Amino acid sequence: MNWYEKLNEYFPIEEMKSKAHMEMLLEEKGDVYYKDESPLHVMMYAEFDTFIFIDYVWVSTEARGQGTGHKLIEKLKQRNKPIILEVEPVDYEDTDTEKRLHFYHREGFNHAHAIGYNRRSLATNEETPMEILYWSPNDDSEDVIFEQMKKMYEHIHTYKDEELYGKSYQPVDEVLSYDEESGKKNILDDLNKNKR
Repeated sequence: MNWYEKLNEYFPIEEMKSKAHMEMLLEEKGDVYYKDESPLHVMMYAEFDTFIFIDYVWVSTEARGQGTGHKLIEKLKQRNKPIILEVEPVDYEDTDTEKRLHFYHREGFNHAHAIGYNRRSLATNEETPMEILYWSPNDDSEDVIFEQMKKMYEHIHTYKDEELYGKSYQPVDEVLSYDEESGKKNILDDLNKNKR
């Protein structure tokens, strides 16, 4: 199985970029978009001057629980920039979503609960709400993370979308919102409650 097949088998269709999209990012934005791969893992990420965005992380079932994910995150943390990623909301019937959140919580990530993120999938045409998690060496505020997410969305997610998919993703202002008073719960707090 090649790197794309591994990701495609693991991630829901509404979250996946096409192989052509990722290959184009690797080729045309190779100074920003990277693939870190071994037989046991695949990590796709974008590194900008002021932050890193993790697009996808896959660790093989054989390697889970052996510190592979931790090592990948540690390698990125050594660059001393905020790290941002998207996760699907917790689905208690899908234990993977909860395990993923526990993993990022252990790695010191925070939930950016003031940031709303809801993108329509070009593959399924369904609304796909996601949550934003981030780690920051300097305790950056959520509004800083929000500005970085907007930059990533425009430079990575929607890169040549019309050319690749025959249609465009929604503009950034329709997808991302910022509201400190949103009243949205911190999904990492919920994890701790469910553990007891």
